Amino acid sequence: MTLVEPTSHRVADHLRAAILGGDIGPGERIRQEDVARRLGASRLPVREALRMLAAEGLLDHETNKGARVPRRDAHEVDVLYRMRERLEPLAIAESIPHLSSDDLARLDGIQTAIEADPDVSRFIELDREFHLLTYQGCPFDQLTGMVTRLWNSTQHYRRAFVRLSGPSRRWVINAEHRLLLDAIDRRDTVDAERYLSGHIRRTRVELGKHPEVFDG
Repeated sequence: MTLVEPTSHRVADHLRAAILGGDIGPGERIRQEDVARRLGASRLPVREALRMLAAEGLLDHETNKGARVPRRDAHEVDVLYRMRERLEPLAIAESIPHLSSDDLARLDGIQTAIEADPDVSRFIELDREFHLLTYQGCPFDQLTGMVTRLWNSTQHYRRAFVRLSGPSRRWVINAEHRLLLDAIDRRDTVDAERYLSGHIRRTRVELGKHPEVFDG
């Protein structure tokens, strides 16, 4: 039986999950030939997959130099979080009028799952799902594209923040999520923008207190 070669999208899905899940960390190089051999693909779809992930902010990809997961210093992460503080409140304000009752029910279900599961990896996955769903109603693709790229660019450091804060501080995140849910339910874009900006800022400030996060 002939093995069907994975498409560039399937290769990208595999690598994206590995990067977002922390299996491939900052500074690690991804070699086309290794990926092609492991996935049973030719190098052409692998090369295209790497370009796709670079466009998403998950890789630095340079011709003749290969691809690498970016390692960011403290100042760069601080700037990325400041960008998030400005763009994501706008995205949620534009999204809220278009979110359905089913969307609100899904958000509540995700938050309930976050509160019930102390596992860090599961939290990172659910937290991402929660926030990106709040922006789902935004009709401006350029804005949501920038937001997703910023999330991708800060994923490793968000994971580090959750580990640093520990289970004893998880109640703060949950309380902020519940405030955000309440504002969305009331269709109050002003409160939602305010709560979200503070939520992102708190993470940025806490990360700034831990320079060791950026050493490895």
